[in-house]
This record gives sequence, structure tokens and C-alpha cells, in this order.
Amino acid sequence: MKFDFFKNNNEKLIIFFNGWGMDTKIISHLDTEDYDLLVLYDYNDLDVKFPSINTYKEIFVVGWSMGVMISTLFDFEKVKKYIAINGTPKAIDDKYGIPEKIYKLTVRGFNEVSCKKFMERMFNTTPPLESFSSRTFSSQKEELENLMGIEGKYVSFDKIIVSTDDKIIPTKNQLNYWKNPAIIEMVEEGHCPFFRYKKWSEIL
Repeated sequence: MKFDFFKNNNEKLIIFFNGWGMDTKIISHLDTEDYDLLVLYDYNDLDVKFPSINTYKEIFVVGWSMGVMISTLFDFEKVKKYIAINGTPKAIDDKYGIPEKIYKLTVRGFNEVSCKKFMERMFNTTPPLESFSSRTFSSQKEELENLMGIEGKYVSFDKIIVSTDDKIIPTKNQLNYWKNPAIIEMVEEGHCPFFRYKKWSEIL
């Protein structure tokens, strides 16, 4: 696992578990305001030596897509809020995530053309491809394979953002998982909703 740490000596920290195939580029337009930001991505392995974060007074853990599942595998202190965006702890699951057969077929037929199509399906309106990620195709393919067999743990999330037109992790399956509708915020977006926001506080 890799990370980018944007440290400005604030008292609040956002820990963002990114989606599959991504790097920091996908959320680089978001203003961090008075938060520091730790972005985790590239789940080809789950080993990571976290930078020191014990000085922060408040921590917000945000997971998107496969990052929701990965975020539940780590324990942090002083977490004020857990937020899930278009994902569940069971990201590869017939009822609660991407159906297993579809995921395996995606892995089996994955190539540079299908990768591009996959990226485009994340959005209702397609931004330039260079907005997505600077990751290599081989790194993305390996990560796709390595995510199979991982299942997240139960975490009590405080806010859930679910897109109405998610073509990656079906909207219906996400809603099957989340039992408390009071904490769900529905947005009219595709799988990647970040371009509707200008700053992190709009998500938190």
C-alpha cells in the first residue's frame, strides 16, 4: 500500500482510503481547508507503515469504493467519523457488492481497452482520462487480482454516500448492506462522485 501525506500542522486529519486503480489525482481538486490529508491507495499489498498521526485531536476516516472495505481492516484512535462512499465492507459479494461472477470475469478479461472502459463507467459525464490516475496498467491489473478474497470487518459507519447510478458497485447492493437509512445520503452521480464537490468539508 502507498500513501501521500499532505501535512500542514492542522489539528484535524482526514484519512482517505482510495478506490481501486487510483492515486491522489482523483481528489486533488478538493480543498483540504483546515484538515491535513493522508491518502492511501494501491492495495497490491496491505502492508503500510503509517506516518505518526497521534498528535491529531480529530480523525475522519473516509473510504471510497474498494477503499471502504480496506478501511475496516485498520484501527485508529480519536476517530470522530467513519464515512463510506459507494462501497461496503463486502465489496465483492453477490448481495452487498460487485457480484462475484462479474468480478471474476472482469479480472479474466482485463486489458488496456477494458480498463479504459471501466474508468469511463465510473462517471455519468466523463472528465478527461488524465483526471483519474497516473498508475500503470500493470499495477492496476495486479491490484484487481489481489483484491479478490479480501473481506472487510464490521465498522459502525456514521455517514454513507450512495450514488443513484452506480454502474460499478450496484446501488441496490449497497443499500442492501446499509441497515440504517437515516445515515445514507443519496446523490445523483455515478460511482465516482468527487467532481460534484469543491472541498472536503462538503463530504464530511
